[in-house]
Amino acid sequence: MSRNPPQHGARRQREAGGLRRSRGRFGAVALAVAGLLGLGAGAGTALAAIDARVLPESAASPGTDVGAQASPGTDGGSDASARASSTPSPTATPTPVVTPEPTESPEPTGPVLSAADLSAGLLSTAEPTAASGELAIVAGNVPAPDPSASSIRTVRVEVEVGLDIDGPVFADMVMASLNDPRGWGAGGTISFARTDGDAEIRVVLASPDLVDAMCAPLNTNGIYSCGRYGHAAINHTRWVSGTDEFPDMTVYRQYVVNHEVGHLLGHPHETCPAAGELAPLMQQQTIAVAPCLPNAWPYPDGL
Repeated sequence: MSRNPPQHGARRQREAGGLRRSRGRFGAVALAVAGLLGLGAGAGTALAAIDARVLPESAASPGTDVGAQASPGTDGGSDASARASSTPSPTATPTPVVTPEPTESPEPTGPVLSAADLSAGLLSTAEPTAASGELAIVAGNVPAPDPSASSIRTVRVEVEVGLDIDGPVFADMVMASLNDPRGWGAGGTISFARTDGDAEIRVVLASPDLVDAMCAPLNTNGIYSCGRYGHAAINHTRWVSGTDEFPDMTVYRQYVVNHEVGHLLGHPHETCPAAGELAPLMQQQTIAVAPCLPNAWPYPDGL
C-alpha cells in the first residue's frame, strides 16, 4: 500500500507535462493559422519570424554553389542577386567549355634561315616565279655617309609586293654594299644617299617574271638580273639561293648589287684576267667565276 501513491503521482506528472506540450504545439499552430487569416498583428509578426528562419535554407539548392552557376565570362554577383530576389527555380546545367590543349609552334616548312639570310631581308626561302607585279617603295631617307664626296647619288629601293622580304632590312644591305670603302665610292669619289622620292638610281628586288619584263629586250631567262633604264633589277631567286659559283651568300648578294649598279654608272662587262686572281666586279660571275675567284667589289683593296 505504501508504494502506490508515488506511482500514481509520477503518472499524473507525466500526463500533465504531455498536456502542456500538446497545448504549446496547438498554440503555435493556432498562431500560424491566425497570421494567415489576418487575425491580429502579433500573429502576423510571428509568422514572418518563421519565414525568416526558413529562407536561408531554401535560397539555394543543397550542395550548390550560387556563384558557380553564373555563365562563363559573366559577373556571378549579378546573377546571384537576381536569384535571391525571385523564387528559386531549377536551372539548366551549363554547357562545359572545352579549353584547347596548348600546342607547340608550327615547325618551319622550309630550311631554317641563316644569319646571312636574315641580314639580307629574307623572311622565308620561298622562290616564286611570279608575284603581284606591283612594286612598293621602301620608305625612308638616309643621307650620304660622305657628304664631302665628289658626287652624291640618290638611290631608291623597291620590292615587289608578295615576296617574303623585309624591305627596310633589304634596303640597309643595299646601301651598306654601295657605301662600303671597297665599293664604287672608294677614295671619296661617290657617296650614295637613300630616298623614297625621285632618285637617280632604283634598286629593285623582283620575281623572275617581273625582272624579265623590266630587262627586256635583254633576255634574262628568269635567271639573271640586269642594270639598265635607270634601275638595277635583282632576280629574287638569285637573292635567295645565289649561285654555285659563290660559296658565300653574303658575298654573292654584295656582288649582284654592286655589279648591276655598276652598269648604271656606265661600266661594261669585263673578263677574268688570269687564273687564281680575283674576278673583276664587272665579270658575269653569276654565269661563271672560274678560273678567277669570287669578288664583290670594284676596288677590293680600296684606293
